[in-house]
Amino acid sequence: MNRLLLPLAAAPAAALAVWALAVPLAGTTLAVRSGDGTRTVGPVPVVVVSLLAVLAGWVLLIILERSAPRPRRVWTIIALPVLALSLAGPIGSAVGIGAALVLVLLHLVVGAVLLLGLVRR
Repeated sequence: MNRLLLPLAAAPAAALAVWALAVPLAGTTLAVRSGDGTRTVGPVPVVVVSLLAVLAGWVLLIILERSAPRPRRVWTIIALPVLALSLAGPIGSAVGIGAALVLVLLHLVVGAVLLLGLVRR
């Protein structure tokens, strides 16, 4: 359980810091295409999605620890392509280059926290 606490706190905090630097401070409009319109990405979705990513990664690691001979290695092998695939969302749905860059950075920051936080011993 202690292994979860650091990423559970750090991932949303890091994502929220990126959002705060990019949106209110730098003035980036963080919007994505949603259906027929656009939706602004605020701090609540940033925190919620980062928490969901931590929980999903943690659940996968628990499953692998019970079934795989080298669970951390297998988890990392799975996590890296999942992180790469997750970048398609912001690249495909962001409204503008600035929004795309910030959204990609959000994905990479949360991914880095997960990779460093969940696979360490």
